[in-house]
Amino acid sequence: MVELNVPKRDSVALITVDMQNDFLRSDSPVMASGVKTALPQIGRLVHGFREHRKPIFHSVRLYRPDGSNVDLFRRTAVEEGMRVLMPGTRGADLAAEVSPCKARLMPDALLEGEFQELARNEHAFYKPRWGAFFGTDLDARLHQLGITTILVCGVNFPTGGRATVYEGAARDYRVIVASDAFGDASEDSLRELGRLGAYQKTAAACLDWLEGGQRSSAA
Repeated sequence: MVELNVPKRDSVALITVDMQNDFLRSDSPVMASGVKTALPQIGRLVHGFREHRKPIFHSVRLYRPDGSNVDLFRRTAVEEGMRVLMPGTRGADLAAEVSPCKARLMPDALLEGEFQELARNEHAFYKPRWGAFFGTDLDARLHQLGITTILVCGVNFPTGGRATVYEGAARDYRVIVASDAFGDASEDSLRELGRLGAYQKTAAACLDWLEGGQRSSAA
């Protein structure tokens, strides 16, 4: 019997969530939880995908100074002067741990919906809300590349991470969650994803699978 939901390493892409300086800085009002623990594992996954020449997509948030594109729960704070994820600032740029050659983001193009090429097989794109699929062309890009499996890692698991997993599963992607490469991901919240058919593996196990090692097990 063919297992339709089994991840396929020959058609996998890595999606990082919110890997921007403002989410990682200790003095930032939007600093994500669990960053110190997850960051080394996230870096390992990104470098592993680069070595295997697999597609990488970095989903990022950008907040216009007037708050016009900010989600409602944070819009008032931005309108009143909170300056985080501002287009063109270092705080909005990708963290050095995942950015190829410390590439700067091009906010105007990203806000227009373009995918910025950072390196071969590696792009950044703007997501207007938590999930990487909502209001973006990520699904179309993945289909163009023949991608059937997505591996998700990053920070802000309760918001951007969880939403991206749900959106990917709803679009019939085989989903792998890198359990130790996600900031603020509790055991209970990760366990819930098994009901979606999502796979849960550590970063080391994900890289072993990518290299053709042991088979992933369902969450």
